[in-house]
Amino acid sequence: MKKIIAANWKMNKDRAQSRAAAEELASGLAGRKAERTVMIFPPFLSIAEVSKALGGCADTVVGAQNFYPAESGAYTGEISLAMLADAGASWVLVGHSERRHILHESDVFLAQKTQFALSRNFGVVFCIGETLEERESGKLADVLTRQISQGLSAVFDMPSNLLQEKLIIAYEPVWAIGTGKVAGDREVLEAHAKVKEILAAQPGDLSILPVLYGGSVKPANAQALLALANVDGLLVGGASLEAKSFLNIINA
Repeated sequence: MKKIIAANWKMNKDRAQSRAAAEELASGLAGRKAERTVMIFPPFLSIAEVSKALGGCADTVVGAQNFYPAESGAYTGEISLAMLADAGASWVLVGHSERRHILHESDVFLAQKTQFALSRNFGVVFCIGETLEERESGKLADVLTRQISQGLSAVFDMPSNLLQEKLIIAYEPVWAIGTGKVAGDREVLEAHAKVKEILAAQPGDLSILPVLYGGSVKPANAQALLALANVDGLLVGGASLEAKSFLNIINA
């Protein structure tokens, strides 16, 4: 399985900045062996710019950080999958901790979003992870079990080949996102093993799904994280904003 390196630009970069970063990435990716899948999740307004710049890069896809699970309608401020596809996106993030904890998206709503996206042939990077309080109180397994069993409940009856091609899990301990703290090797291995165990226990056995690690990933720690036996790739935040930094992670 190819390692997956995904970039979440969050609410950063205007169109010109996004285009410049994407063009620098494209230059760095040109002629490479397609040994890793690269995913870029820019802000909505930059998706078309980034998609155009990266159009010639092998095994590179562009996605969106959010969407609303309806074809169209009176959903002020929201964006549809059709609009995102028109801009060049083919994947979406669902369940990122900032959507869960700042925007209060529930497991039920995340299940609806995941099913809707997959049924429209969009790929989904489904994010899970615990807060520091939950980890320190011994609730890691309970939190991950709830997030997976409820958040993916609407896709259990979907064809396994579709899920294998279009669904990725990203484990991001909330306490490590943007804090500079990174889970240690043992913590990552244990958490990913638990995620795989929970996925295997779901209807249809979802343990085949790739599981990425996210949370203060940088060029300095990317190689060590990717070397861990059950880490299938990385979801990168701040360190993906500079093309040189992100290329170093891709090539780690």
